[in-house]
Amino acid sequence: MKKITTIAFILSVFICNAQDTTKVIPSVEKSVFGIQTGWLGIYGYNESRLSNTIALRSEIGFDGGFWGGSFYPKTGFIAAPILTVEPRVYYNLKKRISKSKRIDGNSGNFVSLKTSFHPDWFVISNYKDVSVVSDISIIPSWGIRRHIGKHFNYEVGAGLGYRYYFAKSAGYLQNESDVAFDLRLRIGYTF
Repeated sequence: MKKITTIAFILSVFICNAQDTTKVIPSVEKSVFGIQTGWLGIYGYNESRLSNTIALRSEIGFDGGFWGGSFYPKTGFIAAPILTVEPRVYYNLKKRISKSKRIDGNSGNFVSLKTSFHPDWFVISNYKDVSVVSDISIIPSWGIRRHIGKHFNYEVGAGLGYRYYFAKSAGYLQNESDVAFDLRLRIGYTF
């Protein structure tokens, strides 16, 4: 009887150890705050988890631009505020974990629907009396986000969508719409 009890105990230990009770369920972070800078802008953002693979990114920042030519005595610079809401689906978290790659700070590949609004509240410029025409854009995008070390990150992405200009409110005869292209090359810091 002692031998049967010992064999049963050893088998139960092996069976219990064979079960993976520590299985990691890949998930985006509950909340991520940070700043990023890109081509001609600076942005503060928050990504909040909606599900294991979906995060809602909200962003406020400044988009910038330059202009010049023979009609201007000096090159002009403008920075206008931008508000963005962007649901993101991080679709390769399981694959990254299976290859022992990082997913902290929402490192992964994503598809998103970037919705941005440029209000005509104010602008920062080296010229006086400069304004922007308010617009809203909706751009389906694809991108990647990776972390470098503990706090630094970078994003690369692109998308093609729709932009609507509220031109009448700026004194034009009619509102306009156009194709919108988004190219994202940013480096940032996560708090």
